[in-house]
Amino acid sequence: MHTAYRAANLIDAHLVKDALEQAEIPAFIAGEYLTGAVGQLPALDYVTVMVPESSAEQAAGVVREIELALAEARAAIGELEGDPGGLPCPAG
Repeated sequence: MHTAYRAANLIDAHLVKDALEQAEIPAFIAGEYLTGAVGQLPALDYVTVMVPESSAEQAAGVVREIELALAEARAAIGELEGDPGGLPCPAG
């Protein structure tokens, strides 16, 4: 298996997995249930989306598209919240 994507959270992992499956690339989320063991800590490098080695190159293209879409969505949210840098504004 090949790591196609290292997710910041489970939502991102499922978005990527679903996009890969729509492109007819079998995908598996590794470490999905480990986040419960760490509690409220960030799931850094615990959650990854895996694909077969034979699909790694095709998956890389799909992952790039999803990463661009996620970056654009986060930037749009940042603009709506008044943060031109695209990062969420801290709650005040």
